[in-house]
Amino acid sequence: MRRVGRKANVKPGVHILRHTFCSHLAMRGAPAKAIQELAGHQDLTTTQQYMHLSPAALDAAIRLLDGRTSSVGNNLEAAGTGAGSA
Repeated sequence: MRRVGRKANVKPGVHILRHTFCSHLAMRGAPAKAIQELAGHQDLTTTQQYMHLSPAALDAAIRLLDGRTSSVGNNLEAAGTGAGSA
């Protein structure tokens, strides 16, 4: 695993997995409190440090105000992130 991580230029440890997990849940519309509990954080501010959205997910959230979004979950999910952008 370490060799693959080095080759992919990913920092070692489980934190990248936790970060990606929280980010994907947030992009799919999970409540912050639910993400906090699933991640095992005592403080919501800790969870918020892991919850990063892609620019496309942020754009989809803004489109909610326009009424141009017919299916929020699909648009946020389609925005997705890879390990490098999570």
